[in-house]
Amino acid sequence: MDDNVASAGTSAPPAPVGPYSQYVRSGSHVFCSGQLGIDPATGELVAGGIEPEARQAMENLKAVLAAAGTSLSRAVRVEVFLSNIDHYGQFNLIYSKYFEGIRKPARMVGAVAALPKGARVEISCIAEVD
Repeated sequence: MDDNVASAGTSAPPAPVGPYSQYVRSGSHVFCSGQLGIDPATGELVAGGIEPEARQAMENLKAVLAAAGTSLSRAVRVEVFLSNIDHYGQFNLIYSKYFEGIRKPARMVGAVAALPKGARVEISCIAEVD
């Protein structure tokens, strides 16, 4: 199995939607590809708008980090793309819950014209790994 692809299972993220690795380990860091709010069981975006999509994207990111041998607590930089900057406040409410009680990484948020599969949010990160 390619060690840059998370293994299958209930906590595994969905398969990539293109020809790329879910993560790449380089030295003491893991570089994670962007995660959408895709339900790993169905391969489709979760229904309900920005909040469920943001939650699922964060869960998918957690699963990729776990497969790479690290976690959100070791994240050093997060990049977020929103299809509508008006979702910024709603996104922050979800995002902040994933970093309660742990170090908050550096972050950038940008608005884009469109995301794959019509997603509302895409999240990637760089994290430390042993």
